Amino acid sequence: MSTLAEMLRTTSDLEPTESEWLHLLAGDWQLVADLSFADLVLWVRGGLDGWRAVAHVRPNTGPMVFYDDIVGRGSTRQRAAMLDNAARQRRIVAAPVPTVREDMSIREDAVPVLCGERVIAVVTRHTNLTGGRTPSRLELTYRDLADSILRMVATGEFPSPSAPTGLRRGAPRVGDGVIHLDPDGVVRYASPNAVSAVHRMGHVGDVMGETLAKVVTDLVAAGERAVDESLAVVVMGRASWRTEVETASATVTMRAIPLTLNGVRTGAMILLRDVSELRRREQELLTKDATIREIHHRVKNNLQTVAALLRLQARRVPQEDARAALNEAVRRVAVIATVHETLSSGFDETVSFDEIALRGLRAVVEVAVREHHVDSRFEGSFGRVRAEDATALAMVISELVQNAIEHGLEDRDGSIVVKVDRRPADGGDELTVSVTDDGAGLPAGFRPGMAGLGTKIVTSFVQDLRGRIRWENTQPHGTKVEFVAKLRPLGGR
Repeated sequence: MSTLAEMLRTTSDLEPTESEWLHLLAGDWQLVADLSFADLVLWVRGGLDGWRAVAHVRPNTGPMVFYDDIVGRGSTRQRAAMLDNAARQRRIVAAPVPTVREDMSIREDAVPVLCGERVIAVVTRHTNLTGGRTPSRLELTYRDLADSILRMVATGEFPSPSAPTGLRRGAPRVGDGVIHLDPDGVVRYASPNAVSAVHRMGHVGDVMGETLAKVVTDLVAAGERAVDESLAVVVMGRASWRTEVETASATVTMRAIPLTLNGVRTGAMILLRDVSELRRREQELLTKDATIREIHHRVKNNLQTVAALLRLQARRVPQEDARAALNEAVRRVAVIATVHETLSSGFDETVSFDEIALRGLRAVVEVAVREHHVDSRFEGSFGRVRAEDATALAMVISELVQNAIEHGLEDRDGSIVVKVDRRPADGGDELTVSVTDDGAGLPAGFRPGMAGLGTKIVTSFVQDLRGRIRWENTQPHGTKVEFVAKLRPLGGR
């Protein structure tokens, strides 16, 4: 399916500011469709058909008209005449009689989209009249509000370029609650859901006829909550803005849409939604994440304490072999601490492993190399991995690099290359990692099962990673160790 940007680029010759205006309209017209109980279609001039549909939205509050996708289609001759009239006359044009489509009686009207001094598109509204009945006050109010907004579209007063974006989850929708204010901020009408939301905030009594700003500010003051500076602007409906109101009993998001007629404010529409449970769950998740990060931080501190104690003990041991073993233990504990340090600064149980691998590689080379020069290089990307896999991967790479320096490059200069390739596989990604050095190569008769502690540690962790590993000599000299690991999916275990 083509996006609006693609359709505008290939269909019309609009200026960038005009295209952006249509993007603003399409990003905010769901509320108009919901208030109208009708489908909305955006048409622009272009192509041999004269007019072409570039966007379409269906209502969440009533029966739809178009079940199939009409984006990209040209207009019929009859509809094109209505679109031409709306664009030429710069006013809303209604079809003289309802049309019949698939046993549905459809009322259509066309609304010119004005940007600056130019009509750049036309919006058609398609209302399903089948099963008509006497509309309720809610439906009448919603349609009046929709008509007001569409008149603003025709005069270039809607959408508002100043409307905020990027807000938290829980933005209010038509179905969540609607309040209609008069120019003085007095409630003309409040939908049942809106009344319930205001009552949950702590208000007792009727909402209709009350000044919304007074009701809300009194509730906020009674709850001794901090007042958002945007609150007055929203509850009076004086500007297109959003805010979140927290009282002692509830949290409600509000959005104001000023209603104007030829530049004169005639009132406002307030959308509001009770997000108390949503914010409570978000707070629980934040608390949980903070607790997990704190645990990782404390584990890291404890591991560093263990490493310091082992280092202190190593200095007091006279035997060289025992001292070397304790220093190896210090290095291994430090590797695990690095993983927990990275986890303590994140927001989930996954880590970007490239940083860990690079830090581990440099640390091992700097500590292990004393008399010779060893270059180290890292190629490819591990991406994000789960915490369970991160510890095993860090230990395997650290041991392999340590072995390459200790045995392959013990008495010579050289280089070590860590190369990684990650590809999708069944049940999670598959990781292929190789550690290559240009040192002395494997000793004669080398067998992993009969090798030292480091090799046994590597073999054990590779098994934990559901993988396999192999050692081989390289030409003209050196060693290459390659292991394959099956990573756990990032979304779960």
